[in-house]
Amino acid sequence: MLLSEKRRLACKESFGTDVSVIIMSELIEGLPDAVALRCLAWVPFYLHPKLELVSRSWKAAIRSPELFKARQELRATEDLLCVCAFDPENLWQLHDPLRDLWITLPILPSKIRHLSHFGAVSTAGKLFVLGGGSDAVDPQTGDQDGSFATNEMWSYDPIIRQWSPRASMIVPRAMFACCVLDEKIVVAGGFTSCRKSISLAEMYDPDKDVWVPIPDLHRTHNSACSGVVIGGKLCVLHRGLSTVQVLDGKRLGWTVEDYGWLQGPMAVVQDALYVMSHGSISKQDGKVSKVVVSASEFRRRIGFAMTGLRDEIYIIGGVIGPDQWNWEIKPMSDVDVLMLGGERPTWRQAAPMTRCRGTILGCTQLRI
Repeated sequence: MLLSEKRRLACKESFGTDVSVIIMSELIEGLPDAVALRCLAWVPFYLHPKLELVSRSWKAAIRSPELFKARQELRATEDLLCVCAFDPENLWQLHDPLRDLWITLPILPSKIRHLSHFGAVSTAGKLFVLGGGSDAVDPQTGDQDGSFATNEMWSYDPIIRQWSPRASMIVPRAMFACCVLDEKIVVAGGFTSCRKSISLAEMYDPDKDVWVPIPDLHRTHNSACSGVVIGGKLCVLHRGLSTVQVLDGKRLGWTVEDYGWLQGPMAVVQDALYVMSHGSISKQDGKVSKVVVSASEFRRRIGFAMTGLRDEIYIIGGVIGPDQWNWEIKPMSDVDVLMLGGERPTWRQAAPMTRCRGTILGCTQLRI
């Protein structure tokens, strides 16, 4: 319902925000709606489905954009991990690290089955899945199922718990670098639907739902690439190469640097880069690599995700490959966490994924 002008101005004066439209009424008896909304903003995200059962007005409040704004203003946001694995297809789960529990999302409604090789990032409180394709083969016909690369993009809004199509990328691509830089999504490199490597780059504005081209990479290589953001700069790495192409968000220009970084799975923690290589995890300080901890137990584990969250590194899923004694391939749901804070890094196990298992196809952090 609409607030009276007098009540609206009172809310603005009291809480420093213009709550011009309130879609709920008398959420909590005896409290103005604006105050009640800020009380609800402190409730953990995993309890939101239960709050919706209280009343229609509570359901409207929980699914309102005003709640997300209130969580930001109160600094009551939560950092969750978003994970998609090979099995089951096109299914994402969220991990709440504070409560060590998993939340299952609705299936991604892409028409491409077994979507893989895509980019996954989050910004503005939403999860974005873009590009990629499928190299799965139909077991009955032997034909390739779907396309190798697409330009489609989907966003998941955890407030309304719904997937929505967004503006398509200018160029279809798979196995490309995809990062958030200054709250905008940047994609670069990868392969097109004709399996040709490209140097094209583009940027997406989530507020305007528009893609615009940006300067191309200096070089393209016939290999998959990935990206990390360190010190406010996007670094694009091609598999097997020591050179890194760096994009400065302020100047939007690429430079080529030879950082000599180790090759292997990477994670950024507190704006520092960590790499798993040669049976250990090392911290990269410029061109210098310093071993942090042994990771020899992961030598047989392939296809896992390595990602940073707060001051920890998460090793998620993957498969145990065959060896000379056992030819069985075992899909995994395990989650191992390296705690970097304190005097000595230590490992612990988090709750395993409840639905997803096997090779991790997408992994990113979502702040809501």
